[in-house]
Amino acid sequence: MQRKLFCEISPFTYRLSIEKGIMTRHLKDLFGKTVFARQRTEAPLPVAIYNHKSLIRRRLGNVDMQLQENKATNLALAVKHIDGVIIHPGETFSLWKMVGRTTKRKGYKEGLVIAKGQPSKGIGGGMCQLSNLIHWMVLHSDLTITEHHHHDGLDLFPDFGRQIPFGTGTSISYNYLDYRFRNDTAIDYQLRLAVDDEYLCGELRATEKQPHTFHIHAKNEHFTREDGVVYRNGQVIRDTIDPKTGRVVDSQLIRTNHARVMYDCPPSLIQKTGEQP
Repeated sequence: MQRKLFCEISPFTYRLSIEKGIMTRHLKDLFGKTVFARQRTEAPLPVAIYNHKSLIRRRLGNVDMQLQENKATNLALAVKHIDGVIIHPGETFSLWKMVGRTTKRKGYKEGLVIAKGQPSKGIGGGMCQLSNLIHWMVLHSDLTITEHHHHDGLDLFPDFGRQIPFGTGTSISYNYLDYRFRNDTAIDYQLRLAVDDEYLCGELRATEKQPHTFHIHAKNEHFTREDGVVYRNGQVIRDTIDPKTGRVVDSQLIRTNHARVMYDCPPSLIQKTGEQP
């Protein structure tokens, strides 16, 4: 029998492991040299770099829709701490440094979380949608991503109105799993965020135009069955485009997906062994 990890012994040891991770991150940031973005302003920077919005209430398998309603509350609380933040040259944006711990006392409700590769619920659940939105906008900029976690190679839910490629999502958990990016350019950037009745809305702005634009797309997407397990496969490509000519001047592989499918995938979508996508 394989020996259990300390965090797997009991709910208490699991909680203890989490708190250890949180304290370790606090100490690392306290004694580190990272300069975090803190300044916020209501005035928008002059140049719009990219904007996107994502539907808040989505049907995800058999997940209780009340968790989606609660997520709307959680997102509305969180964006108030980020909206208008300026990321100056040399500064790093940290989602958890801006939002802080999501607790019941602050008004956060139970929302959808992913625990040990399975859908669950927890106070402040739904924050991944916020980090997903920010990450998608940052991918369209010259900003440098310094911390980004995935959902451990899992395809948790069937596509429902998907607008962006699979594999561009994020996994976060206060505060040891963070989403961070650094401004290595010579201009200021700004995040604008808001929640309306239906959508989480975001806009990335800057003091000047970027020399290039970016296009992120999926390639060779397909499902396979391997030893009785269904996997979702494919690549995510980031093209750098010259705005004057519209030509692709660089193409970068940013993600290779080989994710275990956690739902019933229609047999017609699953390729046979050796079949070309």
